Amino acid sequence: MAIAREAEPVSSLHEIREAGLDREDLLAIYRTMLITRGIEERGHILYKQGKIPGSFYTGRGNEASAVGVAMAMGPDDVGTPLHRDMGVHVTRGVEPWRIFAQYMGREDGPTRGRDGNVHMADSQLGLLAMVSHLPAMLPVGVGCALAFRIREERRVAVSWYGEGASARGDAHEAMNMAGVRRLPIVFICDNNQWAYSTPTHLEYACETLADRAAAYGFDGVVVDGTDVLAVYREAKRAIEKARGGGGPTLIESMTLRMEGHAVHDDAFYVPKELFEEWAKRDPIERFRSWLRENAEMTDEEEDEIAAGVKRTLSQAIERADSSPLPDPSTVTDRVFARPEDLDTPHHK
Repeated sequence: MAIAREAEPVSSLHEIREAGLDREDLLAIYRTMLITRGIEERGHILYKQGKIPGSFYTGRGNEASAVGVAMAMGPDDVGTPLHRDMGVHVTRGVEPWRIFAQYMGREDGPTRGRDGNVHMADSQLGLLAMVSHLPAMLPVGVGCALAFRIREERRVAVSWYGEGASARGDAHEAMNMAGVRRLPIVFICDNNQWAYSTPTHLEYACETLADRAAAYGFDGVVVDGTDVLAVYREAKRAIEKARGGGGPTLIESMTLRMEGHAVHDDAFYVPKELFEEWAKRDPIERFRSWLRENAEMTDEEEDEIAAGVKRTLSQAIERADSSPLPDPSTVTDRVFARPEDLDTPHHK
């Protein structure tokens, strides 16, 4: 029997206005989702052209979940997005050209060519770079939340993980501590139904992963991760509850990983019917339809947004391609943070 609450879809423009978004915000969300997908689509092409070293990962199908949560965060909040959460970086203000520079291993990327593609973040924007052992970022988020509590700051940490990572011990340890201390943190479980090639029925026995929140002493909610407005509403509620001293929330965002684990994986193990079913729930097309029906988005507005996104991405690739490769003699630079690196609102 399910314990966690199941979120309802957003029914009207009035409801979303009450959640703090106006029409311009909605159009900006649509644009951000298009940029997010466009970055990864063009990145895939660059990889095949030999311009991106290493492997290549995408979050196709996860755009609504990533953008919706990031939109709900406050300017001084901190997040630990993972490799399917490109929309978080874009929403928080990482410029597309810097993301392409990161993919290409160039000096102007967030890690200055010192780490592989998606292992990136901009601490100036309140984002912390991921490590490959994905649930290891949950204790990092809990540490941030504990620091906020000690400093008596009205800030919130947001930490992402996947349903596969939920089986790891560090995920449980992080949530247990967060619950015991009632820390200001929101956990986002991107449940895309496949831990590489392992399906959910071989990953966990409970009905929903959000049900586990009750065992840690805080709220759990399941949301349709293809519905950007429902994701935003639930994330906003959880973040503001945490900010006000109400403790953590676990949000399980249901999606489907619409491509393989990485570019080398053709996802032959995923039933074709499952892809076809979830393709009908494409988050970008779903939100486009909602905007047409509820926010009266016109043909002219839609065309203008699409043209602007195309122009932004083309210019971003051109600029990133002109960024220099890092100087090998500087390989040991920034191994340790400098005082000026810590002179941000997120480190005080």
